[in-house]
Amino acid sequence: MANKKIRVAELFAGVGGFRLGLEKSDFEIVWSNQWEPSTKKQHASEVYEARFGKENHSNEDINQVVTRDVEEIADHDLLVGGFPCQDYSVATTLHNSKGLKGKKGVLWWSIHSILENKKNKPKYLFLENVDRLLKSPANQRGRDFAVMLQSLNDLGYAVEWRVINAAEYGMPQRRRRVFFIGYHKSTDIYKRLIKSSKTDWLTEEGTIAKAFPVAKNIKIQEVELKGNLVEITNEFNKDGKLSPFHNTGMLVKGIVYTAKTTPNYDGPKIVLGNVLQNGEVTPDFFIDEKDKPKWEYLKGAKKEKRKTKEGFEYNYSEGGMIYPDSLDNASRTIITGEGGKSPSRFKHVVSTSRGLRRLTPVELERLNMFPKNHTKLDGITDAKRAFFMGNALVVGVIERIGKQLFKKITNG
Repeated sequence: MANKKIRVAELFAGVGGFRLGLEKSDFEIVWSNQWEPSTKKQHASEVYEARFGKENHSNEDINQVVTRDVEEIADHDLLVGGFPCQDYSVATTLHNSKGLKGKKGVLWWSIHSILENKKNKPKYLFLENVDRLLKSPANQRGRDFAVMLQSLNDLGYAVEWRVINAAEYGMPQRRRRVFFIGYHKSTDIYKRLIKSSKTDWLTEEGTIAKAFPVAKNIKIQEVELKGNLVEITNEFNKDGKLSPFHNTGMLVKGIVYTAKTTPNYDGPKIVLGNVLQNGEVTPDFFIDEKDKPKWEYLKGAKKEKRKTKEGFEYNYSEGGMIYPDSLDNASRTIITGEGGKSPSRFKHVVSTSRGLRRLTPVELERLNMFPKNHTKLDGITDAKRAFFMGNALVVGVIERIGKQLFKKITNG
């Protein structure tokens, strides 16, 4: 694919974090989809269209699209997206004992349908999720990830994954996410991966290892995925207290190779203090004197009796948080409820020469390494802009993995 743009379909696009990172290399987004269920106004999609244009962008439930006709999705080489973490269990359909059916509305099965039914199947996958995917659900640790891996195995893909905390590689936010890349068996990368030393691939040769170096001394454990998707749903790790999947791994022909890795990074670091705006912050972001006791209570340590609505009394305790937030470390993870004036345990509060204040939308964008005012649009509130960043990913992670993936694809 030398000298040719790599075509990308971006699912669950949000406000375009994957796109921003991938366009730093020669990837071309040929189709995108963003749909927020149970909301009439599609704010994220509006921001996406304002920044990247309406052409080839779909604002429709992806389940509806793939059910109607997967060929509506433009042919692409790479399928990307940060899909929701849900219950991926499957069951046999009533009408066909050989058929498999994921739970209705579970968006993993939309991805599966594209991979299974597109005439020109995507050769590569680049997906993102919360790291608890590796250990959910609580009564069968790792089952959901096992279902996902086996479904990709059945479709002819090998997979590598890593849990990455962006701050451990110098980025400004402590945000842990699992990133995984799939290679179809028709690709040269798949053939190289099959022949590789699994230790070398996970620590030196793989796409993610090239982008985010780790210490070389690892101990690989093997996990065989046994049975079809229904059997894995019903039986996987039924008695296990711990997930067999560590923070790093790969799937090759039904065998999982997984290990605990530690980051190997000694470069520059961006901290919370580096992203702050100076004289540009409006008064509404500053904390009112009358609200300070509430903020201090919510941020502080607690040991107290509480009562449920039904009148049941219980002992409640939690540790204190650093308050205000430290400016000389990477920030805590942004959450979707970051916006708004109401006091909260989890919102960021910083100390400035003008007093204590919350973070602005621009500062939240910077923590995710988005361009300044990427989410600024008429009709979009500051609270909604904060919500977008709580849902977003750190663009720098996508950029670094994207560069290495582009090299691997174009170098044959």
